[in-house]
Formats: sequence, structure tokens, C-alpha cells
Amino acid sequence: MPVNNVILGIDPGTNLLGYGVISVENRKPAFVDMGVLDLRKEKDAYTKLARIYEKINFLIDTYHPDAVACESPFYGKNAQVILKLGRAQGAAITAAAAHGIQVAEYAPREAKMAIVGNGAASKEQVNIMVQKTLKVEFDPKYLDATDALGIALCHFYHMTSPLAGHKGKNSWEKFIAENPDRVKK
Repeated sequence: MPVNNVILGIDPGTNLLGYGVISVENRKPAFVDMGVLDLRKEKDAYTKLARIYEKINFLIDTYHPDAVACESPFYGKNAQVILKLGRAQGAAITAAAAHGIQVAEYAPREAKMAIVGNGAASKEQVNIMVQKTLKVEFDPKYLDATDALGIALCHFYHMTSPLAGHKGKNSWEKFIAENPDRVKK
């Protein structure tokens, strides 16, 4: 499976949307850019969605990603929250789809497991591991952006894992059976 050269990670939100861009050189991820789209002063929900769409379009036009990795909404105590997150995610995915870019979706626990090794890790723990992995330092005020970089890294790990796309208890057995040419004897 080919590895994407540029991956745009998105941590969707209608108040704060984090984004992170990584490039892949020689099968190693490298930091390109990150930031936060702050929508807290915008009162109209539909204007927020338009701004998300515009920002993702701008990032796509700037960095030409091969893939967009987006965190999927998670269910909390308030159903309105998941609806708002879903709308933000939808605006971002629509921008990627309009450019014909492959979109991957990862649950927060899945991304945290890939980055930290613990699906219940805090934003601060994700921040630390992303900094160590990409060998850069970030201001802690950018936790939504480092979450987005974590989503991009999660996609990178998913694409480079020999078990990508293989689910279940017997994944190694399935992988070997389906890829005998990749097993050294």
C-alpha cells in the first residue's frame, strides 16, 4: 500500500478546529504546519461551517495533501455536542471530497492508542508524544492542533502497518495467508 506524502489531520470543532500537516519522506513523518481555527467569536452556526470549509480549502490549496485524516465525533453526555462536531467534520470532509482527496476517519480512542499507547490518554500526553515523534516543540496552548497532528500520525501509522485493514484476533495469521510473498523464510 503506498504511503501518502502529505497528510492533513483535522480535529474538528465548531469553537476550535485544530489542523496539522505532516509530510512523509523515506517512510518517516515530518512536521510541516499546524494551527487552530478559532470560531468562538462567531455566533452563527452556519457561518462557522462556511469558515471551516474555507479554511480546509485553503489548507488543501496550500499543502496539496494526498490524504485527509479526520477525528470522528464521539458520543458524550450531550447529544447536541455530537451533532455540532458532526457538522464541523462534515464541512471539513466536504472540502476534501470536493478536491478528490482520500479521507480517513479515526475515533479519538484509536488515535490516542496509536500515538500514546493508551486510548484514554489526555491531550497533554498526546502533545508530548507528538513532539517527541516529530522532534519539534509546541506551545501547550495548541492542544487542538497537536491532536490534529496526532490524527495525521495515526493515519500514517495505519498506512504503514503490515496489518492495516486486518481486523480480528488472528490478524497475523490472516496477513501471512494473504501475503505469502512478504514473509521471509
